[in-house]
Amino acid sequence: SFQKQDQSYLLDALEKLGKRFVGVTQLLHTCSDEDVALLNEAGVRAVRFNLKRGGSEGIKQLKNFALRLHDLAEWHVELYVDSTELEGLSPTLLSLPKVSIDHLGLSKVGIKSLLKCAEKGVYIKATGFGRIDFKPASVIQDLYKANPHCLMFGTDLPSTRAPRAFQHNDIQLIVDNLDAEAAERVLWKNALTLYKPAI
Repeated sequence: SFQKQDQSYLLDALEKLGKRFVGVTQLLHTCSDEDVALLNEAGVRAVRFNLKRGGSEGIKQLKNFALRLHDLAEWHVELYVDSTELEGLSPTLLSLPKVSIDHLGLSKVGIKSLLKCAEKGVYIKATGFGRIDFKPASVIQDLYKANPHCLMFGTDLPSTRAPRAFQHNDIQLIVDNLDAEAAERVLWKNALTLYKPAI
């Protein structure tokens, strides 16, 4: 988020990492179709709306921009948003082809809204455990029950500005609280379905 619309770091990383890796970027709705095509070729697969910290396109552009990017490149929309805001956003989110929400929605208060989104097909990132204000184990179990395809684990590295950075036991938390098949879905299969890297 702190890179705003500067794509240089992301493009450099994707080139060095290779085709098995994909990226998520921030863009303004005024970007050209050609810019989107170039980013897609480099491995970008989604656009991020940072509603929590800013630096991205504004919420007023969410629906039209998301539909445009999906039509152009089949990108989905990723939201860094507090779950307390989801109730008001849900009609818009559920009208979009594909959406993911970062960091388990961040807040315990909005978990019911997050669960409703998961039930309706919204992807939820089990990331940033050092950013949330609740213990994640039971929420992860509830989300998996609501929709086995919705949860995607991620490290949140480099954990910029997080009160607690990623720890290796964050992975163990998934393994310890889900059965083997469920853990496999959450740790990689669900993300593979959504991001479609060239493997």
